[in-house]
Amino acid sequence: MKKFDRNKVVLAVAAPLLAIVAAIAITSVIIAATGKDPFHAYQVMVDFGSKSDSQVWIINKATPYYLSALAVAIGFRMNLFNIGVDGQYRIAAFFAAVVGGALTLPGIVQIPVIIIVAMAVGAVWAGIAGLLKTTRGVNEVISTIMLNAIGASVIGYFLQDGRLAKKEGNLIHTPYLPDSAHFFEIPTTPKPVYGFVVIAAVAGLAYWFLLGRTRFGFDLRTVGRSESAAQASGVSVKRMVVTSMVLSGAVAGLVGMPTLLGVSYNYGTDFPTGIGFTGIAIALLGRNHPVGMALGALLWGFLERTGTQLEFEGYAQEIVGVIQGVIVLCVVIAYEIVRRYGLKTQQRKVGEELAARARKSDKAEAAA
Repeated sequence: MKKFDRNKVVLAVAAPLLAIVAAIAITSVIIAATGKDPFHAYQVMVDFGSKSDSQVWIINKATPYYLSALAVAIGFRMNLFNIGVDGQYRIAAFFAAVVGGALTLPGIVQIPVIIIVAMAVGAVWAGIAGLLKTTRGVNEVISTIMLNAIGASVIGYFLQDGRLAKKEGNLIHTPYLPDSAHFFEIPTTPKPVYGFVVIAAVAGLAYWFLLGRTRFGFDLRTVGRSESAAQASGVSVKRMVVTSMVLSGAVAGLVGMPTLLGVSYNYGTDFPTGIGFTGIAIALLGRNHPVGMALGALLWGFLERTGTQLEFEGYAQEIVGVIQGVIVLCVVIAYEIVRRYGLKTQQRKVGEELAARARKSDKAEAAA
C-alpha cells in the first residue's frame, strides 16, 4: 500500500515537471528560430517580473483570471464546457453597475448588493444554457457561445447615451458608483493590491470544500464521470446539470467585480473583455485544482506583465501568446501521458496480484 501511494506522488510530481521542461525547451527553440537569445529573454522576464510594482500588477491581474478559472472549472468537474463565462461576467457586471449607480447606500450594504446582483445575473444567464441542455438537448458549448453574442447585444443596446448610460468624451459608460461602493485596498508599495483578492481566495476555499468535501460535490463529480452510474445511485442528472451551470454562472458574476469596484467604478465601452476565455486556459493549466489554478493565474499575469518588457528588448510582440499556448499544450499532453502511464502501471499491478492469487490457489488445491 505504501509503495502504491509513493508511486502516486511520484506521478503527480512528474506531470508538472515534464510540462515545465517541455515548455521551456519548445519555447527556447521558437525564440532561437526568430534569431533571438532565449536565455536572455528569460533573464529579462525574471528581472522585470520580480520588481515590486510588477508583483502588485501581477496579483491584481491574476485575481479576475482566477475567478474566471473557478467558474470554468465547476463545469469541467461535471464534464460541462461552459464557454460562456465571458458573456456571463460582462452582462453581470453591466447590470450590477446599473443597479449600483442608481443606489446610494452605506458601504456595508451597497457593496454586497452589487455583488449579489452580479452573481444573480451571471447565474441566470448560465442557467439558461443548463435548461436548454436538460429540456431540449442543446449542447452547452453552442448555447453558451450564442448567449455570449446575445449578452453583448443586450449590453450594446442599453449602453447608449440616454438609456442606461451616458457619454463622457469618447467613452460611453453607466453612472459612476458612489464612494460607498469602492472596495477596500491592501496598502502596498508603490501601488495597492485590490482587496477583492481576499474574495477570490474565499471563493477558492469554497470551491475546494463544496466540490471535495460535500455530498453535492461528490454527486457532481459522479455525474461528470458516469451519468448512468449517477442515475442508478439516485442522483438527478438533469438537476445537477442545471445546478452546476447556475453555480458556474454565479462565480462568473464575480469576475468583473475587481474592475468595477476597484478600478473603473462604472461599466463602459472600455470594460475588460476576454477574461472568460483566459479562464478556460487557466483551468486547464491548473487541472481544475484551486491551488493549481491560482498558480496558473499568477503565471498568466507574469507572462503578460513581462511580455511588455520583451518588446522593448526587440523580441516579437506575439512571443508571449506563443509561450502561453505552448505551456497549456504541454501541460495537457504531459498530464495525459502521465495518466496513461499510471493507468497501465496500475493495471499491470492488478494483473500481477491476480496471477499471484491464482498460483496460490492452484498450490492449495494441489496440496489438498
